[in-house]
Amino acid sequence: MPEGDSVRRVATRLHTALAGRALTHSDLRVPRFATADLTGRVTLDVTPRGKHLLARFEGGLTLHSHLRMDGAWRVFASGEKWRGGPAHEIRAVLGTADHTAVGYRLPILELIRTAEEDRAVGHLGPDLLGPDWDPALAAAHLLAAPERALGEALLDQRNLAGIGNIYKAELCFLAQVTPWTPVGALPESALPRLAAAAHRLLSANTGERPGPRNTTGSRRPGQELFVYGRAHRPCLRCGTPVREAPQDGRPTYWCPRCQQGPTP
Repeated sequence: MPEGDSVRRVATRLHTALAGRALTHSDLRVPRFATADLTGRVTLDVTPRGKHLLARFEGGLTLHSHLRMDGAWRVFASGEKWRGGPAHEIRAVLGTADHTAVGYRLPILELIRTAEEDRAVGHLGPDLLGPDWDPALAAAHLLAAPERALGEALLDQRNLAGIGNIYKAELCFLAQVTPWTPVGALPESALPRLAAAAHRLLSANTGERPGPRNTTGSRRPGQELFVYGRAHRPCLRCGTPVREAPQDGRPTYWCPRCQQGPTP
């Protein structure tokens, strides 16, 4: 599932291609909005909100989408062949004179009034990469359910918006606790530090530079992440084999030596 940093990169590409330009073609291929036509409307901006995308158009309309596991937005130059999947997987087409944005396999796609965006994203906590970012508020949200496992709390977008499974595992490693550690078991000062670390890591990975996501600072191949995806491989800090187990239906990784706390 795309995380907050990758969603922001998608928003930047869409904004660059569409903002300030009138649509010459629009096609929403979902039954509820199949007859909606945005042609002629100017795109005002494309803004990420956590893992959600909000494309705003003149006249007070917003196209809300979410990529979830398999969704993708691709931008093509005029006349360029579309690549991203078969035609039957296309859910949205937004074209200008110079570029066409094509949405593939979008599980959430809805046209709403801009004034009613809160109906779609109002439940989200402070956005790690947004203007509303507030580490103290994020820490307070996490601590509101002290008995909850830290890994689950970090993934709850109502607490703070933008963290996915990769950053969950990496942040728990940096905090030196297992993902099953109750939030309330952490020292009082740990949660603000954890929120600040999340902001720092996502911000560092929002650029358009090529290469995989990086949380370690190392540029050596295979050492970009501390624990995520490293099951049975040596921990980059202590050499102990990294372990893997499901948490809330998703694979979770941790170092049994560097991270203290309960495990399955």
